[in-house]
Amino acid sequence: MFQGFKEFITRGNVLDLAVAVVVGAAFSGVIDGLVKGFIMPLIGWLVGAPDFSGITFSIPNWRGESTEFPIGLFIQGLIMFLLIAGAIYFFVILPVKRLSALRKRADEPTVEESLAEDIVLLTEIRDLLRAQAGSRADSRSN
Repeated sequence: MFQGFKEFITRGNVLDLAVAVVVGAAFSGVIDGLVKGFIMPLIGWLVGAPDFSGITFSIPNWRGESTEFPIGLFIQGLIMFLLIAGAIYFFVILPVKRLSALRKRADEPTVEESLAEDIVLLTEIRDLLRAQAGSRADSRSN
């Protein structure tokens, strides 16, 4: 019973997932700091106070009382989500894609390296036959 659990825990996928969760949690602090410490103040500087949490609307009920709906909390959360997603995309995903594309280009074999061994051998045979045919034609003309 414990042997199966031990095998499950020590498999690569589970360990990779655990590392990804820990690194993701640590990285979320970096992105959150970027958005709250740089992007939101920048937006506030450009367009005014970026805090939408105070926006509410009220609907009166049948008793004449009104119920407040803090829609600003949703708007604030949506804006924060979009800013965090944008920060992750532009500051993490795009640079990693560019680096992997550069690495892939550096690792691509040249045309000669990518030719299969049989094609290389056939090309050598063809060149030898052409050389032999050329040397026969030269010996006949003499």
